[in-house]
Amino acid sequence: MSPIRRIDSHPRSPVALQVLQRGYDRPAHALLPSEGRFRTVFISDLHLGWRHCRAEELLGFLRDLSTEKLYLVGDVVDEWKLRDDDQVQGIPSSHLDVLSLLASMAHQGTEVIYVPGNHDDGLRRPGLPAIEPLTIRQDDVHETADGRRLLVVHGDDHDGLADESARLVRFGVGAYELALTLNTLFNRLTRRLGLPYRSISLPLKQGVKRAMEFVGRYQGALLDEARRRGLDGVVCGHVHHAALREVDGLLYANDGDWVESCTALVEHHDGRLELMQWRDGRLVPLAAGSYAAPPPARWEEVLPAAARGSVSEY
Repeated sequence: MSPIRRIDSHPRSPVALQVLQRGYDRPAHALLPSEGRFRTVFISDLHLGWRHCRAEELLGFLRDLSTEKLYLVGDVVDEWKLRDDDQVQGIPSSHLDVLSLLASMAHQGTEVIYVPGNHDDGLRRPGLPAIEPLTIRQDDVHETADGRRLLVVHGDDHDGLADESARLVRFGVGAYELALTLNTLFNRLTRRLGLPYRSISLPLKQGVKRAMEFVGRYQGALLDEARRRGLDGVVCGHVHHAALREVDGLLYANDGDWVESCTALVEHHDGRLELMQWRDGRLVPLAAGSYAAPPPARWEEVLPAAARGSVSEY
């Protein structure tokens, strides 16, 4: 196996670049062949470096994954949670193992494309050194096997938060972290009782009308951008809400996250797209009734006019 190319990083490099280097320095892995189960896989919002990252589940997923192309659709490394050198040096081994696995996948034939998000936006700086064997792109256009051209972007540039107050944004981040902490405590109890994992933060988040209005505006803005570029749809992350639907002839796909739902968007070799979830040590289709997937019961009540139309699961 060829060695992983060392990144020319230094203390002033973006935190994400420093963390990537630490992951690259770990031993390489032998993995499944890249020519296998899927043509393309999209994952986002791993939040490596944050205590709520589901790193063990990610490791199981990646070790079992066989795909020709893998998109990392932003917020892979959480620079917001790694504010100083002590935090960078103290990142858990399992989080670094995820990065080592990604590098090994790239060296063994999988095309790995990293599209940065707002939590790893240090990688958006111009003039950064290459981070081979991964490829960084600010956004991309992916063509499916059946000829559809999809914009691939994290999505934070279209979330409308630039119009919100900084205090509201900080409050939202704090409330979300509190919900995840309660979720962790709840699932420690359920494990002791022999019950399966269940997210309590997802239904809380989805039950708030303002949150659903935000998701609706977000979807509408991204579909507008895809339409403006003459594309057939969009694949994104950012809002931790997996979805796959067609709206007025355009595809909206959100691959979810790896702090709550452990979801991925996969493209089969015939071009068919499907949401999958890593659950109980295996990758399974995301159930229609799962908290991670469905739109609200009355989606048309919260979608902005630009995003309304024939909304259906894809």
